[in-house]
Amino acid sequence: MVCSVLEEMRIRSLGVIDDAVVELSPGFTAVTGETGAGKTMVVTSLGLLLGGRADPALVRIGAEKAVVEGRIAVPADAAALVRAEEAGAELDDGALLISRTVSAEGRSRAHLGGRSVPVGLLAELADDLVAVHGQTDQQGLLKPARQRQALDRYAGDAVAGPLDKYTEAYRRLRAVAVELDEITTRARERAQEADLLRYGLEEIAAVEPRAGEDVELAEEAERLGHAEALSSAATVAHAALAGNPEDPEGIDASTLVAGAHRALEAVRSHDPALAGLADRIGEIGILLGDVAGELAGYADDLDADPLRLAAVEERRAALTGLTRKYGEDVGAVLAWAEQSAARLTELDGDDERIGELAAERDALRAELGALAQALTDARTEAAERFAAAVTAELASLAMPHARVSFDIRQTEDPEGVEVGGRTVAYGPAGADEVELLLAPHPGAPPRPIAKGASGGELSRVMLAVEVVFAGTDPVPTYLFDEVDAGVGGKAAVEIGRRLAKLARTAQVVVVTHLPQVAAFADRQLLVEKTNDGSVTRSGVKVLEGEERVRELSRMLAGQEDSETARAHAEELLAAARADL
Repeated sequence: MVCSVLEEMRIRSLGVIDDAVVELSPGFTAVTGETGAGKTMVVTSLGLLLGGRADPALVRIGAEKAVVEGRIAVPADAAALVRAEEAGAELDDGALLISRTVSAEGRSRAHLGGRSVPVGLLAELADDLVAVHGQTDQQGLLKPARQRQALDRYAGDAVAGPLDKYTEAYRRLRAVAVELDEITTRARERAQEADLLRYGLEEIAAVEPRAGEDVELAEEAERLGHAEALSSAATVAHAALAGNPEDPEGIDASTLVAGAHRALEAVRSHDPALAGLADRIGEIGILLGDVAGELAGYADDLDADPLRLAAVEERRAALTGLTRKYGEDVGAVLAWAEQSAARLTELDGDDERIGELAAERDALRAELGALAQALTDARTEAAERFAAAVTAELASLAMPHARVSFDIRQTEDPEGVEVGGRTVAYGPAGADEVELLLAPHPGAPPRPIAKGASGGELSRVMLAVEVVFAGTDPVPTYLFDEVDAGVGGKAAVEIGRRLAKLARTAQVVVVTHLPQVAAFADRQLLVEKTNDGSVTRSGVKVLEGEERVRELSRMLAGQEDSETARAHAEELLAAARADL
Protein backbone atom coordinates (compact mmCIF):
# COMPACT_ATOMS: atom_id res chain seq x y z
CA MET A 1 0.00 0.00 0.00
CA VAL A 2 1.38 3.42 -0.98
CA CYS A 3 1.13 5.91 1.89
CA SER A 4 1.53 9.64 2.15
CA VAL A 5 5.11 10.69 2.97
CA LEU A 6 6.27 13.98 4.49
CA GLU A 7 9.29 14.68 2.28
CA GLU A 8 10.55 18.05 3.42
CA MET A 9 9.91 21.03 5.68
CA ARG A 10 11.44 24.48 5.43
CA ILE A 11 11.34 26.54 8.61
CA ARG A 12 12.11 30.25 8.77
CA SER A 13 12.20 32.58 11.80
CA LEU A 14 10.54 30.09 14.14
CA GLY A 15 11.93 30.03 17.67
CA VAL A 16 15.69 29.49 17.54
CA ILE A 17 15.52 28.43 13.88
CA ASP A 18 16.61 31.18 11.49
CA ASP A 19 16.28 29.33 8.18
CA ALA A 20 16.53 25.56 7.97
CA VAL A 21 15.38 22.70 5.76
CA VAL A 22 14.40 19.36 7.30
CA GLU A 23 14.69 16.57 4.74
CA LEU A 24 12.69 13.49 5.68
CA SER A 25 12.25 10.07 4.12
CA PRO A 26 10.04 6.99 4.43
CA GLY A 27 10.75 4.70 7.36
CA PHE A 28 12.13 5.78 10.73
CA THR A 29 13.79 9.20 11.09
CA ALA A 30 15.33 10.26 14.41
CA VAL A 31 15.86 13.98 15.13
CA THR A 32 18.59 14.59 17.71
CA GLY A 33 20.65 17.47 19.05
CA GLU A 34 21.66 19.14 22.28
CA THR A 35 19.04 20.46 24.65
CA GLY A 36 17.73 23.81 23.42
CA ALA A 37 19.04 23.27 19.90
CA GLY A 38 15.56 23.46 18.42
CA LYS A 39 14.58 19.80 17.99
CA THR A 40 11.07 20.46 19.30
CA MET A 41 10.62 23.17 16.66
CA VAL A 42 10.30 20.29 14.18
CA VAL A 43 7.20 19.12 16.02
CA THR A 44 5.94 22.69 16.37
CA SER A 45 6.44 23.33 12.66
CA LEU A 46 4.50 20.27 11.64
CA GLY A 47 1.76 21.22 14.08
CA LEU A 48 1.45 24.60 12.34
CA LEU A 49 1.31 22.94 8.92
CA LEU A 50 -1.53 20.78 10.15
CA GLY A 51 -3.74 23.56 11.49
CA GLY A 52 -2.33 23.94 15.01
CA ARG A 53 -2.78 27.11 17.06
CA ALA A 54 -0.59 29.99 15.91
CA ASP A 55 1.33 31.56 18.80
CA PRO A 56 3.02 34.87 17.88
CA ALA A 57 5.54 34.18 20.66
CA LEU A 58 7.03 31.53 18.35
CA VAL A 59 8.18 34.18 15.87
CA ARG A 60 11.92 34.70 16.12
CA ILE A 61 12.84 37.94 17.88
CA GLY A 62 13.45 40.67 15.32
CA ALA A 63 11.53 38.89 12.54
CA GLU A 64 8.24 40.09 11.12
CA LYS A 65 6.84 36.61 10.63
CA ALA A 66 7.55 32.90 10.87
CA VAL A 67 7.01 30.69 7.83
CA VAL A 68 6.75 26.92 7.65
CA GLU A 69 6.48 25.14 4.30
CA GLY A 70 5.97 21.43 3.84
CA ARG A 71 5.96 18.99 0.95
CA ILE A 72 3.87 15.83 1.30
CA ALA A 73 3.72 13.11 -1.34
CA VAL A 74 0.07 11.99 -1.43
CA PRO A 75 -1.31 8.89 -3.25
CA ALA A 76 -3.88 9.60 -5.95
CA ASP A 77 -6.60 7.74 -4.01
CA ALA A 78 -5.99 9.44 -0.65
CA ALA A 79 -9.02 11.06 1.00
CA ALA A 80 -6.85 14.04 1.95
CA LEU A 81 -6.01 14.65 -1.71
CA VAL A 82 -9.68 14.61 -2.70
CA ARG A 83 -10.48 17.19 -0.01
CA ALA A 84 -7.51 19.34 -1.06
CA GLU A 85 -8.54 19.30 -4.73
CA GLU A 86 -12.08 20.31 -3.74
CA ALA A 87 -10.50 23.41 -2.17
CA GLY A 88 -8.73 24.19 -5.46
CA ALA A 89 -5.27 22.90 -4.49
CA GLU A 90 -2.94 21.67 -7.22
CA LEU A 91 -0.20 19.04 -6.95
CA ASP A 92 3.44 19.82 -7.60
CA ASP A 93 4.93 16.75 -9.31
CA GLY A 94 2.70 14.43 -7.29
CA ALA A 95 3.21 16.26 -4.00
CA LEU A 96 1.00 18.58 -1.98
CA LEU A 97 2.61 21.85 -0.88
CA ILE A 98 1.43 23.32 2.42
CA SER A 99 2.54 26.60 3.97
CA ARG A 100 1.68 28.47 7.14
CA THR A 101 2.64 32.02 8.02
CA VAL A 102 2.43 33.52 11.52
CA SER A 103 3.09 37.25 11.94
CA ALA A 104 4.59 38.79 15.05
CA GLU A 105 1.22 40.53 15.56
CA GLY A 106 -0.56 37.17 15.68
CA ARG A 107 -2.11 37.01 12.21
CA SER A 108 -2.04 33.58 10.60
CA ARG A 109 -2.41 32.52 6.98
CA ALA A 110 -2.49 29.11 5.31
CA HIS A 111 -1.89 27.99 1.73
CA LEU A 112 -2.53 24.59 0.22
CA GLY A 113 -1.37 23.64 -3.27
CA GLY A 114 -0.91 27.28 -4.22
CA ARG A 115 -4.34 28.37 -2.94
CA SER A 116 -5.17 30.40 0.15
CA VAL A 117 -7.34 28.25 2.44
CA PRO A 118 -8.83 28.44 5.94
CA VAL A 119 -6.57 27.09 8.67
CA GLY A 120 -9.37 24.71 9.62
CA LEU A 121 -8.92 22.87 6.32
CA LEU A 122 -5.35 21.98 7.29
CA ALA A 123 -6.69 20.51 10.53
CA GLU A 124 -9.14 18.39 8.51
CA LEU A 125 -6.31 17.00 6.40
CA ALA A 126 -4.25 16.25 9.52
CA ASP A 127 -6.70 13.53 10.58
CA ASP A 128 -5.84 11.55 7.44
CA LEU A 129 -2.13 12.38 7.16
CA VAL A 130 -0.26 12.60 10.45
CA ALA A 131 -0.57 11.47 14.07
CA VAL A 132 1.39 13.88 16.29
CA HIS A 133 2.32 12.78 19.80
CA GLY A 134 4.00 14.85 22.46
CA GLN A 135 3.67 15.53 26.16
CA THR A 136 0.40 17.38 25.56
CA ASP A 137 -1.03 14.41 23.70
CA GLN A 138 -0.05 12.11 26.56
CA GLN A 139 -2.02 14.33 28.89
CA GLY A 140 -4.94 14.02 26.50
CA LEU A 141 -4.77 10.23 26.75
CA LEU A 142 -5.46 10.58 30.46
CA LYS A 143 -8.98 11.82 29.77
CA PRO A 144 -11.67 9.10 29.78
CA ALA A 145 -13.36 10.69 26.76
CA ARG A 146 -10.15 10.31 24.73
CA GLN A 147 -9.80 6.74 25.94
CA ARG A 148 -13.33 5.94 24.76
CA GLN A 149 -12.52 7.50 21.39
CA ALA A 150 -9.38 5.37 21.15
CA LEU A 151 -11.36 2.20 21.92
CA ASP A 152 -14.04 3.12 19.37
CA ARG A 153 -11.36 3.80 16.77
CA TYR A 154 -9.84 0.35 17.41
CA ALA A 155 -13.25 -1.39 17.28
CA GLY A 156 -13.91 0.02 13.80
CA ASP A 157 -17.21 -0.79 12.11
CA ALA A 158 -18.39 -2.92 15.04
CA VAL A 159 -18.86 0.31 17.01
CA ALA A 160 -19.13 2.85 14.16
CA GLY A 161 -22.32 1.26 12.75
CA PRO A 162 -24.46 1.28 15.92
CA LEU A 163 -22.86 4.58 17.00
CA ASP A 164 -24.09 6.31 13.81
CA LYS A 165 -27.62 5.01 14.46
CA TYR A 166 -27.38 5.96 18.12
CA THR A 167 -26.19 9.49 17.29
CA GLU A 168 -29.09 10.03 14.89
CA ALA A 169 -31.65 8.80 17.43
CA TYR A 170 -29.99 10.86 20.18
CA ARG A 171 -30.24 14.07 18.15
CA ARG A 172 -33.90 13.38 17.36
CA LEU A 173 -34.63 12.70 21.03
CA ARG A 174 -33.01 15.98 22.00
CA ALA A 175 -35.14 17.85 19.46
CA VAL A 176 -38.33 16.11 20.68
CA ALA A 177 -37.44 16.84 24.31
CA VAL A 178 -36.86 20.53 23.56
CA GLU A 179 -40.18 20.86 21.75
CA LEU A 180 -42.04 18.95 24.45
CA ASP A 181 -40.45 21.07 27.16
CA GLU A 182 -41.39 24.25 25.31
CA ILE A 183 -45.02 23.20 24.96
CA THR A 184 -45.44 22.07 28.56
CA THR A 185 -43.47 24.80 30.32
CA ARG A 186 -44.99 27.58 28.22
CA ALA A 187 -48.56 26.32 28.52
CA ARG A 188 -49.76 29.52 30.20
CA GLU A 189 -48.10 31.78 27.62
CA ARG A 190 -49.45 29.68 24.78
CA ALA A 191 -52.97 29.79 26.27
CA GLN A 192 -52.77 33.58 26.54
CA GLU A 193 -51.57 33.76 22.95
CA ALA A 194 -54.48 31.59 21.83
CA ASP A 195 -57.00 33.85 23.64
CA LEU A 196 -55.58 36.96 21.97
CA LEU A 197 -55.68 35.34 18.54
CA ARG A 198 -59.21 34.10 19.08
CA TYR A 199 -60.38 37.59 20.16
CA GLY A 200 -58.79 39.17 17.08
CA LEU A 201 -60.29 36.62 14.70
CA GLU A 202 -63.72 37.11 16.25
CA GLU A 203 -63.40 40.90 15.92
CA ILE A 204 -62.44 40.59 12.25
CA ALA A 205 -65.19 38.05 11.59
CA ALA A 206 -67.77 40.47 13.07
CA VAL A 207 -66.81 43.17 10.58
CA GLU A 208 -66.45 40.76 7.62
CA PRO A 209 -64.07 42.92 5.55
CA ARG A 210 -63.56 42.28 1.83
CA ALA A 211 -60.27 42.58 0.02
CA GLY A 212 -60.00 46.10 -1.49
CA GLU A 213 -63.13 47.29 0.30
CA ASP A 214 -61.31 50.12 2.05
CA VAL A 215 -60.16 51.54 -1.29
CA GLU A 216 -63.65 51.32 -2.79
CA LEU A 217 -65.27 53.03 0.21
CA ALA A 218 -62.70 55.82 0.20
CA GLU A 219 -63.52 56.57 -3.43
CA GLU A 220 -67.27 56.47 -2.77
CA ALA A 221 -66.94 58.75 0.26
CA GLU A 222 -65.02 61.23 -1.87
CA ARG A 223 -67.84 61.25 -4.47
CA LEU A 224 -70.64 61.52 -1.93
CA GLY A 225 -68.89 64.34 -0.06
CA HIS A 226 -68.70 66.42 -3.28
CA ALA A 227 -71.94 65.29 -4.96
CA GLU A 228 -73.35 68.77 -5.64
CA ALA A 229 -70.14 70.09 -7.20
CA LEU A 230 -69.76 66.94 -9.30
CA SER A 231 -73.41 67.11 -10.51
CA SER A 232 -73.12 70.83 -11.40
CA ALA A 233 -69.89 70.25 -13.32
CA ALA A 234 -71.37 67.33 -15.25
CA THR A 235 -74.51 69.35 -16.17
CA VAL A 236 -72.51 72.37 -17.40
CA ALA A 237 -70.22 70.13 -19.42
CA HIS A 238 -73.20 68.30 -20.95
CA ALA A 239 -74.84 71.57 -21.95
CA ALA A 240 -71.62 72.77 -23.59
CA LEU A 241 -71.39 69.60 -25.64
CA ALA A 242 -75.05 68.80 -26.42
CA GLY A 243 -76.97 72.01 -25.71
CA ASN A 244 -79.40 73.19 -23.03
CA PRO A 245 -83.12 72.38 -23.57
CA GLU A 246 -84.02 75.54 -21.71
CA ASP A 247 -81.94 77.64 -24.16
CA PRO A 248 -82.78 76.43 -27.69
CA GLU A 249 -80.89 79.36 -29.24
CA GLY A 250 -77.66 78.49 -27.46
CA ILE A 251 -74.71 77.19 -29.43
CA ASP A 252 -73.16 73.86 -28.35
CA ALA A 253 -70.11 71.90 -29.52
CA SER A 254 -72.10 69.09 -31.14
CA THR A 255 -74.06 71.53 -33.33
CA LEU A 256 -70.91 73.35 -34.44
CA VAL A 257 -69.10 70.11 -35.26
CA ALA A 258 -72.15 68.81 -37.15
CA GLY A 259 -72.20 72.02 -39.25
CA ALA A 260 -68.51 71.69 -40.06
CA HIS A 261 -69.01 68.08 -41.08
CA ARG A 262 -71.91 68.92 -43.43
CA ALA A 263 -69.87 71.66 -45.10
CA LEU A 264 -67.03 69.32 -45.93
CA GLU A 265 -69.25 66.46 -46.94
CA ALA A 266 -70.74 68.65 -49.70
CA VAL A 267 -67.35 68.99 -51.45
CA ARG A 268 -65.39 65.89 -50.36
CA SER A 269 -65.63 64.31 -53.79
CA HIS A 270 -63.42 67.05 -55.27
CA ASP A 271 -60.35 66.49 -53.04
CA PRO A 272 -59.33 63.26 -51.20
CA ALA A 273 -57.43 65.32 -48.59
CA LEU A 274 -60.57 67.23 -47.66
CA ALA A 275 -62.52 63.96 -47.55
CA GLY A 276 -60.12 62.67 -44.93
CA LEU A 277 -60.66 65.77 -42.82
CA ALA A 278 -64.40 65.31 -43.14
CA ASP A 279 -64.09 61.74 -41.80
CA ARG A 280 -62.08 62.90 -38.84
CA ILE A 281 -64.65 65.60 -37.99
CA GLY A 282 -67.32 62.91 -38.20
CA GLU A 283 -65.40 60.86 -35.65
CA ILE A 284 -65.20 63.92 -33.38
CA GLY A 285 -68.96 64.32 -33.59
CA ILE A 286 -69.50 60.69 -32.60
CA LEU A 287 -67.06 61.05 -29.66
CA LEU A 288 -68.80 64.23 -28.48
CA GLY A 289 -72.14 62.44 -28.57
CA ASP A 290 -70.77 59.55 -26.52
CA VAL A 291 -69.22 61.84 -23.91
CA ALA A 292 -72.35 63.93 -23.70
CA GLY A 293 -74.44 60.80 -23.13
CA GLU A 294 -72.12 59.59 -20.36
CA LEU A 295 -72.22 62.97 -18.69
CA ALA A 296 -76.02 62.90 -18.71
CA GLY A 297 -76.01 59.41 -17.21
CA TYR A 298 -73.42 60.38 -14.60
CA ALA A 299 -75.52 63.32 -13.43
CA ASP A 300 -78.66 61.17 -13.28
CA ASP A 301 -76.94 58.33 -11.39
CA LEU A 302 -75.03 60.47 -8.89
CA ASP A 303 -76.28 59.67 -5.39
CA ALA A 304 -76.30 62.68 -3.11
CA ASP A 305 -78.10 60.84 -0.33
CA PRO A 306 -76.60 61.99 3.02
CA LEU A 307 -77.77 58.73 4.61
CA ARG A 308 -75.59 56.72 2.22
CA LEU A 309 -72.63 58.96 3.04
CA ALA A 310 -73.18 58.33 6.74
CA ALA A 311 -73.32 54.58 6.12
CA VAL A 312 -70.08 54.68 4.13
CA GLU A 313 -68.29 56.65 6.82
CA GLU A 314 -69.54 54.27 9.50
CA ARG A 315 -68.23 51.27 7.53
CA ARG A 316 -64.89 52.98 6.99
CA ALA A 317 -64.63 53.63 10.73
CA ALA A 318 -65.18 49.92 11.40
CA LEU A 319 -62.44 48.97 8.91
CA THR A 320 -60.10 51.59 10.39
CA GLY A 321 -60.57 49.96 13.78
CA LEU A 322 -59.21 46.73 12.29
CA THR A 323 -56.30 48.30 10.40
CA ARG A 324 -55.13 50.05 13.57
CA LYS A 325 -54.68 46.65 15.25
CA TYR A 326 -53.99 44.05 12.60
CA GLY A 327 -52.52 45.64 9.46
CA GLU A 328 -51.94 48.78 7.45
CA ASP A 329 -54.87 48.03 5.13
CA VAL A 330 -57.70 45.51 4.73
CA GLY A 331 -55.46 43.20 2.69
CA ALA A 332 -52.95 43.04 5.56
CA VAL A 333 -55.79 42.47 8.04
CA LEU A 334 -57.03 39.49 6.02
CA ALA A 335 -53.47 38.10 5.79
CA TRP A 336 -53.10 38.42 9.58
CA ALA A 337 -56.37 36.58 10.03
CA GLU A 338 -55.21 33.72 7.79
CA GLN A 339 -51.88 33.35 9.61
CA SER A 340 -53.50 33.65 13.03
CA ALA A 341 -56.08 31.00 12.20
CA ALA A 342 -53.27 28.58 11.33
CA ARG A 343 -51.38 29.46 14.51
CA LEU A 344 -54.55 29.05 16.60
CA THR A 345 -55.07 25.61 15.11
CA GLU A 346 -51.52 24.75 16.15
CA LEU A 347 -52.02 26.09 19.68
CA ASP A 348 -55.39 24.42 20.08
CA GLY A 349 -53.73 21.16 19.09
CA ASP A 350 -51.16 21.32 21.92
CA ASP A 351 -52.75 18.53 23.91
CA GLU A 352 -52.71 16.23 20.91
CA ARG A 353 -49.15 17.29 20.04
CA ILE A 354 -47.98 16.67 23.61
CA GLY A 355 -49.32 13.13 23.36
CA GLU A 356 -47.57 12.56 20.02
CA LEU A 357 -44.27 13.94 21.29
CA ALA A 358 -44.43 11.93 24.50
CA ALA A 359 -45.03 8.75 22.53
CA GLU A 360 -42.14 9.53 20.19
CA ARG A 361 -39.90 10.33 23.16
CA ASP A 362 -40.66 7.00 24.81
CA ALA A 363 -40.04 5.12 21.55
CA LEU A 364 -36.74 6.93 21.03
CA ARG A 365 -35.63 6.22 24.59
CA ALA A 366 -36.33 2.54 24.07
CA GLU A 367 -34.43 2.62 20.76
CA LEU A 368 -31.51 4.43 22.43
CA GLY A 369 -31.45 1.82 25.18
CA ALA A 370 -31.16 -0.99 22.64
CA LEU A 371 -28.48 0.84 20.66
CA ALA A 372 -26.58 1.72 23.85
CA GLN A 373 -26.59 -1.97 24.76
CA ALA A 374 -25.24 -2.83 21.30
CA LEU A 375 -22.48 -0.24 21.81
CA THR A 376 -21.62 -1.66 25.23
CA ASP A 377 -21.40 -5.19 23.82
CA ALA A 378 -19.21 -4.08 20.88
CA ARG A 379 -16.93 -2.02 23.13
CA THR A 380 -16.59 -4.83 25.66
CA GLU A 381 -15.55 -7.28 22.97
CA ALA A 382 -13.13 -4.80 21.38
CA ALA A 383 -11.74 -3.79 24.79
CA GLU A 384 -10.63 -7.37 25.51
CA ARG A 385 -8.77 -7.59 22.19
CA PHE A 386 -7.36 -4.07 22.48
CA ALA A 387 -6.14 -4.59 26.06
CA ALA A 388 -4.54 -7.93 25.17
CA ALA A 389 -2.74 -6.42 22.17
CA VAL A 390 -1.45 -3.41 24.15
CA THR A 391 -0.39 -5.67 27.01
CA ALA A 392 1.61 -7.79 24.55
CA GLU A 393 3.29 -4.66 23.19
CA LEU A 394 4.16 -3.48 26.70
CA ALA A 395 5.93 -6.78 27.27
CA SER A 396 8.18 -5.81 24.37
CA LEU A 397 8.73 -2.37 25.88
CA ALA A 398 10.42 -3.64 29.04
CA MET A 399 7.14 -3.83 30.98
CA PRO A 400 6.74 -7.63 30.91
CA HIS A 401 4.50 -7.83 33.94
CA ALA A 402 2.25 -4.87 33.13
CA ARG A 403 -1.39 -5.53 32.37
CA VAL A 404 -3.73 -3.17 30.58
CA SER A 405 -7.51 -3.44 30.86
CA PHE A 406 -10.61 -1.36 30.33
CA ASP A 407 -13.26 -0.48 32.87
CA ILE A 408 -16.53 -0.08 30.97
CA ARG A 409 -19.32 0.99 33.29
CA GLN A 410 -22.58 2.91 33.42
CA THR A 411 -24.01 5.27 36.05
CA GLU A 412 -27.55 4.73 37.25
CA ASP A 413 -29.88 7.64 36.54
CA PRO A 414 -33.67 7.54 36.94
CA GLU A 415 -33.94 9.95 34.01
CA GLY A 416 -31.76 7.79 31.76
CA VAL A 417 -32.39 4.89 29.39
CA GLU A 418 -32.70 1.21 30.15
CA VAL A 419 -29.56 -0.80 29.44
CA GLY A 420 -29.16 -4.34 30.70
CA GLY A 421 -32.14 -4.06 33.01
CA ARG A 422 -30.85 -0.86 34.63
CA THR A 423 -31.80 2.76 34.03
CA VAL A 424 -28.53 4.57 33.36
CA ALA A 425 -27.25 7.96 32.27
CA TYR A 426 -26.57 8.45 28.58
CA GLY A 427 -24.88 10.98 26.32
CA PRO A 428 -24.12 11.63 22.66
CA ALA A 429 -21.73 8.64 22.48
CA GLY A 430 -23.79 6.11 24.41
CA ALA A 431 -24.16 5.13 28.04
CA ASP A 432 -20.63 3.86 28.61
CA GLU A 433 -17.94 5.41 30.75
CA VAL A 434 -14.64 4.00 29.47
CA GLU A 435 -11.41 4.15 31.43
CA LEU A 436 -8.05 2.62 30.60
CA LEU A 437 -6.48 0.83 33.57
CA LEU A 438 -2.89 -0.22 34.14
CA ALA A 439 -1.47 -2.74 36.60
CA PRO A 440 2.30 -2.13 36.23
CA HIS A 441 3.35 -5.28 38.10
CA PRO A 442 1.84 -8.45 39.59
CA GLY A 443 -0.14 -7.82 42.73
CA ALA A 444 -0.80 -4.18 41.85
CA PRO A 445 -4.48 -3.41 41.47
CA PRO A 446 -5.52 -2.00 38.08
CA ARG A 447 -5.65 1.77 38.37
CA PRO A 448 -6.49 4.54 35.90
CA ILE A 449 -3.35 5.31 33.91
CA ALA A 450 -3.54 8.90 35.17
CA LYS A 451 -2.81 7.52 38.66
CA GLY A 452 -1.05 4.23 37.99
CA ALA A 453 1.55 5.19 35.34
CA SER A 454 4.73 7.20 35.63
CA GLY A 455 5.82 9.54 32.83
CA GLY A 456 7.98 6.88 31.22
CA GLU A 457 5.30 4.22 31.57
CA LEU A 458 2.71 6.53 30.07
CA SER A 459 5.00 7.15 27.08
CA ARG A 460 5.33 3.43 26.53
CA VAL A 461 1.60 2.83 26.92
CA MET A 462 0.93 5.46 24.26
CA LEU A 463 3.52 3.97 21.93
CA ALA A 464 2.02 0.52 22.44
CA VAL A 465 -1.42 1.91 21.62
CA GLU A 466 -0.12 3.41 18.36
CA VAL A 467 1.63 0.18 17.36
CA VAL A 468 -1.64 -1.68 17.89
CA PHE A 469 -3.53 0.96 15.92
CA ALA A 470 -1.05 0.66 13.06
CA GLY A 471 -2.34 -2.83 12.37
CA THR A 472 -6.01 -1.85 12.25
CA ASP A 473 -6.31 1.86 11.45
CA PRO A 474 -2.95 3.07 10.09
CA VAL A 475 -1.92 6.71 9.77
CA PRO A 476 0.63 7.52 7.03
CA THR A 477 2.97 9.52 9.28
CA TYR A 478 3.64 9.40 13.03
CA LEU A 479 5.55 12.16 14.79
CA PHE A 480 6.67 11.49 18.37
CA ASP A 481 8.16 14.15 20.63
CA GLU A 482 9.76 12.88 23.84
CA VAL A 483 7.98 9.51 23.59
CA ASP A 484 11.02 8.15 25.46
CA ALA A 485 10.72 10.61 28.34
CA GLY A 486 11.54 9.08 31.69
CA VAL A 487 13.00 5.82 30.34
CA GLY A 488 16.43 4.48 29.63
CA GLY A 489 18.48 1.33 29.37
CA LYS A 490 16.64 -1.76 28.15
CA ALA A 491 13.31 0.07 27.99
CA ALA A 492 14.85 2.63 25.62
CA VAL A 493 16.14 -0.15 23.37
CA GLU A 494 12.71 -1.71 23.25
CA ILE A 495 11.11 1.64 22.41
CA GLY A 496 13.53 2.00 19.52
CA ARG A 497 12.71 -1.51 18.36
CA ARG A 498 8.93 -0.91 18.45
CA LEU A 499 9.30 2.41 16.63
CA ALA A 500 11.27 0.60 13.94
CA LYS A 501 8.48 -1.98 13.71
CA LEU A 502 5.91 0.79 13.34
CA ALA A 503 8.05 2.32 10.58
CA ARG A 504 7.63 -0.80 8.46
CA THR A 505 4.09 0.28 7.55
CA ALA A 506 4.27 4.06 8.06
CA GLN A 507 6.62 7.01 8.15
CA VAL A 508 7.87 7.61 11.71
CA VAL A 509 9.65 10.78 12.86
CA VAL A 510 10.92 10.83 16.45
CA VAL A 511 12.48 13.70 18.39
CA THR A 512 14.66 11.92 20.92
CA HIS A 513 17.56 12.36 23.30
CA LEU A 514 18.20 8.64 23.73
CA PRO A 515 20.91 6.98 21.63
CA GLN A 516 19.23 3.60 22.11
CA VAL A 517 16.22 4.94 20.21
CA ALA A 518 18.17 6.88 17.58
CA ALA A 519 20.26 3.83 16.71
CA PHE A 520 17.20 2.06 15.30
CA ALA A 521 16.42 4.91 12.88
CA ASP A 522 16.83 4.49 9.13
CA ARG A 523 17.96 8.12 9.03
CA GLN A 524 19.27 10.43 11.75
CA LEU A 525 19.01 14.22 11.55
CA LEU A 526 21.13 16.48 13.73
CA VAL A 527 19.85 19.92 14.77
CA GLU A 528 22.64 22.18 16.04
CA LYS A 529 23.02 25.89 16.72
CA THR A 530 25.59 28.27 15.32
CA ASN A 531 27.73 30.45 17.57
CA ASP A 532 25.05 33.16 17.68
CA GLY A 533 22.47 30.72 19.06
CA SER A 534 20.42 30.27 15.88
CA VAL A 535 19.77 27.30 13.66
CA THR A 536 20.54 27.89 9.97
CA ARG A 537 20.40 25.77 6.83
CA SER A 538 23.68 24.13 7.73
CA GLY A 539 22.37 23.41 11.21
CA VAL A 540 20.06 20.57 10.14
CA LYS A 541 21.91 17.77 8.42
CA VAL A 542 21.67 14.08 7.73
CA LEU A 543 24.19 12.03 9.70
CA GLU A 544 25.91 9.11 8.07
CA GLY A 545 28.87 6.92 8.87
CA GLU A 546 31.36 8.54 11.17
CA GLU A 547 29.17 11.59 11.86
CA ARG A 548 26.38 9.40 13.15
CA VAL A 549 28.75 7.48 15.41
CA ARG A 550 30.07 10.79 16.82
CA GLU A 551 26.52 12.02 17.55
CA LEU A 552 25.53 8.77 19.24
CA SER A 553 28.74 8.98 21.29
CA ARG A 554 27.80 12.48 22.40
CA MET A 555 24.30 11.28 23.33
CA LEU A 556 25.78 8.36 25.30
CA ALA A 557 28.51 10.08 27.25
CA GLY A 558 28.49 13.73 26.31
CA GLN A 559 31.90 13.18 24.74
CA GLU A 560 32.11 12.81 20.99
CA ASP A 561 35.69 11.53 20.99
CA SER A 562 35.45 9.06 23.87
CA GLU A 563 36.70 5.69 22.65
CA THR A 564 34.42 3.89 25.08
CA ALA A 565 31.39 5.90 23.94
CA ARG A 566 32.33 5.33 20.28
CA ALA A 567 32.58 1.60 20.84
CA HIS A 568 29.23 1.58 22.57
CA ALA A 569 27.69 3.66 19.75
CA GLU A 570 28.99 1.29 17.11
CA GLU A 571 27.66 -1.61 19.13
CA LEU A 572 24.23 0.03 19.34
CA LEU A 573 24.14 0.57 15.57
CA ALA A 574 25.25 -2.98 14.87
CA ALA A 575 22.67 -4.44 17.26
CA ALA A 576 19.91 -2.31 15.74
CA ARG A 577 20.83 -3.37 12.20
CA ALA A 578 20.96 -7.02 13.23
CA ASP A 579 17.55 -6.72 14.91
CA LEU A 580 16.01 -5.21 11.79
